[in-house]
Amino acid sequence: MVFSTVGTRTAPRPGGRSARVQEAVHRAARELTAELGREALTVPMIATRAGVTPSTIYRRWGDLAELLADVSVERMRPEGEPADTGSLRGDLLAWAEQYNEEMSSQPGQGMLRDVLSAQSPDDRPSCRCAGFVALQIGVLLDRARTRGEATPPVDRVMDMLVAPLLFRLLFTPAPATADEIAGWIDASLATAGS
Repeated sequence: MVFSTVGTRTAPRPGGRSARVQEAVHRAARELTAELGREALTVPMIATRAGVTPSTIYRRWGDLAELLADVSVERMRPEGEPADTGSLRGDLLAWAEQYNEEMSSQPGQGMLRDVLSAQSPDDRPSCRCAGFVALQIGVLLDRARTRGEATPPVDRVMDMLVAPLLFRLLFTPAPATADEIAGWIDASLATAGS
């Protein structure tokens, strides 16, 4: 698989102070964003709410953009397995329609902007998000193989379904339609198993 979530710079050690600091800072950023809007946020404001010094945030995240990208990446992390509809096409359709709906919303658009605005040279949040999506697609493909269905590689689904879906979300005034999503799924499945 091309996409990887290994080597994340901001990933805390399991438990301990680092995890508590990350949770407090993330919570403060989410709360303040909800209360004041993203444009009003500052690192000192988030630090005060989280009960840490601004230098803790700068040392760990570098700047506000990186912190907000990290918060968005965590919000984009899947909470469970995608729905099982009984067929790969149905599973991909249910997943893509839900993803399209969530990411075309105002909060979804904000998360996408935050993730893409980060400049981390060693750990790009956008790559972590791509890893999450690839893992979800992998679950759907594994499930289909277990049912005996022919499946394309993860990369093909990423290129034929996820890429145009994200292009529409990021660069056009309207998200993809249900017919477009179904067409991209059919194209990604056209050579499955060959």
